[in-house]
Amino acid sequence: MKNDYQRYLKSAVRAAQSAGALQMRSYEKKHDVRFKGEINLVTEVDQACEDRILKILRQSFPDHDILTEETGAHLKASEYKWIVDPLDGTTNYAHGYPCFCVSIALLHRGKSVVGVVYDPNLNNLFWTVRGGGAWRNKTKIRVSKTKDLKRSLLATGFAYNVHTAKNDNIDHFTNFLKNSQAVRRDGAAAIDICYVACGRFDGFWELGLKPWDVAAATLILEEAGGLSTMFSGDSLDIYGDNILCSNGRIHRPMLEILRLGRKSGRSRRSNVHPKGNL
Repeated sequence: MKNDYQRYLKSAVRAAQSAGALQMRSYEKKHDVRFKGEINLVTEVDQACEDRILKILRQSFPDHDILTEETGAHLKASEYKWIVDPLDGTTNYAHGYPCFCVSIALLHRGKSVVGVVYDPNLNNLFWTVRGGGAWRNKTKIRVSKTKDLKRSLLATGFAYNVHTAKNDNIDHFTNFLKNSQAVRRDGAAAIDICYVACGRFDGFWELGLKPWDVAAATLILEEAGGLSTMFSGDSLDIYGDNILCSNGRIHRPMLEILRLGRKSGRSRRSNVHPKGNL
């Protein structure tokens, strides 16, 4: 089976790097920006990257299911499903802020088996196959050894409904800011989680993410020795509405801080069903 994973990995890497090249070719140029919500934007580069990725994946695996951010579910009733974010950090990209990436995961019977996150700005390729360890380019990566939350560097983000949502993450942000060394907010969840995987961050939490934001990066984190759960401490549901990632050593203290927030105990599923859009 691992030989199959390597074949899948090769296609995922090729697709991610090809999309990353498209991003850099158009970076810091004027873009055709459209809004999917009040502050949720999309550019022509998002679509071009998705088209490029879909073409590569379909050429090699025409019978596989695919779930993408921009065009939704492409279903073939397969045991395999690709989950694709062609440009994670679109707001950053549109503003010329150099923190964005491509995220591609492969699920087999609902379980992530391949994960690729490519940051073209730094030419950082984070990748893994289940059981094969986690890597940044040719270097094997591991989570940090930090045990004290007060000495931890954390990261988070805010959902596109932050202007209107009652559960807006501000309470958690304040609580972690006062109980850690520092908190960063860079606007690309897949990169944030990979930074936990390679020890740059010690922990990450966020609300309102989608499966394409987390499917690849959480497998990379797992293979690097880290831990991902829901805010409740239950096993991670990539279709859920919250996520906590850590080096494992500060996971329990982070859960305790999250419980101080207004509505951390309940986990709702997102509007993206495991079998496609409802």
